Amino acid sequence: MSTPRNDVPRNNDLPDRDGGPRQNPAPKQRATRPSTRGGSKPRRGAPVAGTRPGRTGSGGSGGSARVRQAPVPEPQRISRYRRWFGTLHPSLQLIGLQLWMPLFFIVGFCLCYVFAFHAPHPHDVPIALVGSDPTLVAAMDKALPGEYLFHTYDSLAQAKRDVLAGTMAVAYDPSTNEVFKATAHQFQVASLVPVTLSTVLTGIGVAAPTVTELAPLPAWDEYGTVAMYVMLAWCIGGYMVAMFIGIMGGPLRHRTRMAVIVVGGLVISLITNTLAGPVVGAIHGHWIELVLIAWGWIVAIGLAVNGLSYFVGRFIAAPAMICFVFLSMPSSGGAYPKWFMPEPFAWLNNVVVGSSMVDMIKHQIYGVGPSYSRGLITMACYAGAGLVLMYFGKMWWERRRIRAIVTGRTTMFQDAQTANREFLGTQRDAELERHGLTSTETGTLSVLHDADWEDDRANGDVFMGGRDGLETETTPTGRIPVVRGADRTGPVQRPGGAGTGPRTRPVPRVDGSRTPVRSDASGRDADDGRPHGRHADR
Repeated sequence: MSTPRNDVPRNNDLPDRDGGPRQNPAPKQRATRPSTRGGSKPRRGAPVAGTRPGRTGSGGSGGSARVRQAPVPEPQRISRYRRWFGTLHPSLQLIGLQLWMPLFFIVGFCLCYVFAFHAPHPHDVPIALVGSDPTLVAAMDKALPGEYLFHTYDSLAQAKRDVLAGTMAVAYDPSTNEVFKATAHQFQVASLVPVTLSTVLTGIGVAAPTVTELAPLPAWDEYGTVAMYVMLAWCIGGYMVAMFIGIMGGPLRHRTRMAVIVVGGLVISLITNTLAGPVVGAIHGHWIELVLIAWGWIVAIGLAVNGLSYFVGRFIAAPAMICFVFLSMPSSGGAYPKWFMPEPFAWLNNVVVGSSMVDMIKHQIYGVGPSYSRGLITMACYAGAGLVLMYFGKMWWERRRIRAIVTGRTTMFQDAQTANREFLGTQRDAELERHGLTSTETGTLSVLHDADWEDDRANGDVFMGGRDGLETETTPTGRIPVVRGADRTGPVQRPGGAGTGPRTRPVPRVDGSRTPVRSDASGRDADDGRPHGRHADR
């Protein structure tokens, strides 16, 4: 049986460590008021750590004056529900405290995606009318009231430019009976509006108009959804980087957080554009431009989410997904234009990041949609808002943190984490004991005595094994005792070298017996004296 490693002489290559037992100095006397975490309760009005003695002859007779008096906080009130919740299994507590996320997803999908996309219907769709045609306008208002809104143009060229810019759905020239559309900007509009105009025109006795395509979609983006899904990948990457920074990087400095966001944004931009372009083939060309656009947007989204994380803590996923996924996706105009979306999604098209991102992608790839100015302004607004939130949020978070430390206040999640950590430690010790090992206070492992290491729970049937899932068969190597370095033969090594510490060697069992057989220092078997294992000759 080996002895604990605590009696092994320490390294003596340092002047202050001679291999003998260390003489720890006596602990210093506390000069400050003890914390309430240790069990002592502060006396109301007691002097606070950090006060300085008063000047002689100034003030009270004691010769000292308090510079500042910290108020004694009220004890944390634990609700009945929280006390009951703390009696549950620690793992069950952690699971229960995270169930808000699937509930949040369910509510978000129903209120945003299902509500926005279940019945898209046109309303106030702008149509550029070159010249005038009162008959067509009256017929359209009578057949489809409130769905289409005509804007009179004097120039056909200007009407075409507005169609390409996305401010007009289509343009109609009564003099030539021709409809101009831009499928690359909005596939649904280009498919529905010309058919509706043709139906109304034939109803008033006018021949079906000729449809002219101003910006067709390429074959690799047949329905015009590439920009929407690329935008979604950028949004998710941006807010997730900042979300994990907010959850796990609370004490980090601003420069560290921003460095992670900038570097992470570049990596995500390179990966998404490489996969969408050269790998998948959904985008041809424009790789460098899209990388720069995506990098700017991911950094802007990351800064905004990072600023919010100071105020909401571990619940940052909720506002981040609301702003950049649930509201941004239906309002982006990628799936349906804002003229087909119900309120408030139609109005949100003016402020969400998704609409500006989709417009910038379409403008870069197909040359349609508004210019970069709108997208750059929106990007700067979100980045600026994030910087402002970071500045004030850091101070607010630090005040909350100090207040929680001073008052000893904890959250349900912190209590569950502490209980789970203690439970896992206890479970680890139990598992080690079942395998003939035990842990010490220093973190090392030692072997139990022969009478204590057997696991009495390793009994069961031939189908299910032991009651705790352990195999009932004996291991071929038997018990593994710890062999001291001093018991091995060979060249002497320096203390603290590679040969220092316990070594293990397998010991065979006697046939038909569950009791392990000890081995001698030479590493020979008890039966025939042959070497056993690769450590036998050492």
